[in-house]
Amino acid sequence: MKPSKHLIFALFALAISQPTLAAPQQLDRVAVQINDGIVLESEITNMIDTVKANAKAANQSLPSDSALRTQVIERLILTRLQLQMADRIGLHIGDLQLDQAIENIAREQKISVAQMQQKIESEGLSFSQYREQLREEITLGEIQRIQVQRRIQVSPQEITSLVKLIQEQGMKDVEYQIGHILIDVPSNPTSEQLEASSKRANIVLERLKAGEDFRRTAIASSSGPKALEGGIWDYMNINEMPTLFAEVINGAKTGDIIGPIKSGAGFHIIRIMDARGLQTKEIEEVRARHILLKPSPILSEDRAKAMLEQFLKQIRSGEAKFEDLARQYSEDPGSATKGGELGWAEPSIYVPEFAQTLNSLSPDQISEPFRTTHGWHITQLEERRKTDATDQFNSNRAHQLIFRRKFNEELQNWLDEMRSDAYIEVFAPETNRG
Repeated sequence: MKPSKHLIFALFALAISQPTLAAPQQLDRVAVQINDGIVLESEITNMIDTVKANAKAANQSLPSDSALRTQVIERLILTRLQLQMADRIGLHIGDLQLDQAIENIAREQKISVAQMQQKIESEGLSFSQYREQLREEITLGEIQRIQVQRRIQVSPQEITSLVKLIQEQGMKDVEYQIGHILIDVPSNPTSEQLEASSKRANIVLERLKAGEDFRRTAIASSSGPKALEGGIWDYMNINEMPTLFAEVINGAKTGDIIGPIKSGAGFHIIRIMDARGLQTKEIEEVRARHILLKPSPILSEDRAKAMLEQFLKQIRSGEAKFEDLARQYSEDPGSATKGGELGWAEPSIYVPEFAQTLNSLSPDQISEPFRTTHGWHITQLEERRKTDATDQFNSNRAHQLIFRRKFNEELQNWLDEMRSDAYIEVFAPETNRG
């Protein structure tokens, strides 16, 4: 129900007639300027609250509020720079693609979208907020893939060498969880700056050796990419982790602290948080085919999806064959001439939405139309098979491991380059700015 004009005017008159009742309350303020964009104080506060809630749930101690604020601001700066890049190249995640991602997530959790919405709202987050957070997450993943992937080259010699190494030594049957702290140095540092960073790194190392909590120390001190996560990287095989890690952990045991190690970025301290045997000795491969339609100014999103829905009807009724439609209409040049055939591969080599869809299908089943960053697809899972990853390590697997290692390294280089080229001003908390 809308308030009447008379009531609005009465309230306004009351407000201006009593100026001394209360001081004006500042609703929000600009905390950081990043190129032409801004970060509001409320965004920083919300992220700090989230980190604190997560830490409390995990029974994890945190550093001082000022150290935590510094890390949160840095994360928001990097996030905003990536979103600005996405906007510049016209990368936007539409509602149809977002709906598809939500359906995939719900399917993975074996619940309906409605049940998923109820679960999210029961945790205090509105579904519309969740959608926008997911849209941002997908955008970040895609801009990283687009910008970093083109910087990576995996040579046939690298693949051959890794395959040979695996065949000679057997695939390393250990995955490591690495803790990482980076004490950075400025670009072209003076000897005094270099010495100061080295001293800080040694102080941090001594504190860790004295028993100080690693995660808390990383949040307080690290300039590394995982600082806000306590410096913790996910479990990695030695062949896929960043080169710096792989070079120093050989023979290390859980709990070992290594460093400081000097690199161009600064001084690194590494701790082996955990080590475990590979969770899966076998890898599952799938053989699939697909039809891809790419939306354009001529072919709208709705039209592309509708065309694929029509193809599905024709295939299911026997009116047309999948391979014939793929040859005629698919816009994937690598597979269209082969009737959409993609060959045998691990699902993880595909973009997440495609891999998730394949994982949800039974042999011979054809998916409903779904959206990825490449466009609209239908895909058919033809077969599944399991291969022994230790005895039959192949070039595809070698390529994936090398690619993941280089991706982690190049992602950080790309983020550093963007940050150094950007105009960034962080305003002091007490500064009253609009």
